[in-house]
Amino acid sequence: MHGARLFPSLRRCGVLLLVAALLVACGSEPRRPAPPEFYTVRAGDTLYSIAVRHGLDYRELARWNGIGRDYRIDVGQRIRLRSPVGGVVAAAPQARSPAPATPSRAPPASWPAPPAWTWPVAGGRVAGPVRQPSGGVGLRIDGELGQPVLAAADGRVVYTGSGLRGYGQLVILTHERGWLTAYGHNSSVLVREEEVVRAGQRIATMGLGPAQQPMLYFEVRIDGQPVDPLSQLPRLR
Repeated sequence: MHGARLFPSLRRCGVLLLVAALLVACGSEPRRPAPPEFYTVRAGDTLYSIAVRHGLDYRELARWNGIGRDYRIDVGQRIRLRSPVGGVVAAAPQARSPAPATPSRAPPASWPAPPAWTWPVAGGRVAGPVRQPSGGVGLRIDGELGQPVLAAADGRVVYTGSGLRGYGQLVILTHERGWLTAYGHNSSVLVREEEVVRAGQRIATMGLGPAQQPMLYFEVRIDGQPVDPLSQLPRLR
């Protein structure tokens, strides 16, 4: 799937990247139960969201599972959540793919409050929702090639790259209280992983989508679950 709402502060407690709202203080947070040995990837999951959910470092997950620097995972793939004995990575068998996840129109009241979102493109044209092969659902915003792509809220950069199928050159920001935003099909990326960004800051420039037309693909998630971006962004005038 993306600083403030993107996340107040991140601390390292044996984990390189964890949203502060999920782990406000290492000493005050109750001990997490040990994760299961394996997790089966569902539609909409990313390696980072799986790591956050289980209190792990996504880089360690990649190493334990022989996953490359692109951090690509597939629906139905079994991910090892514990260090293999002796550090030897064993390939996990593939499970049957579940049905694609459907985005929530808006988060339930029980979910944490979202950040104060701003539009990730100034003056873009909303072309409608887009469904990704991974099961993610986001918003297509048309514009001009090279147009600035803006952080939708304060946060931290947790991923830049093109390893997620269907997203092109991608930036993912994590925000406070488990919220995440993703910005796909960029022509250039202006930020680095682990960089703190502010709402409205330029993080990339708009590139070409699958139809070779300038566009931004924008996702909002909470704890890995896709949320309809139009339910979160300010109403267009």
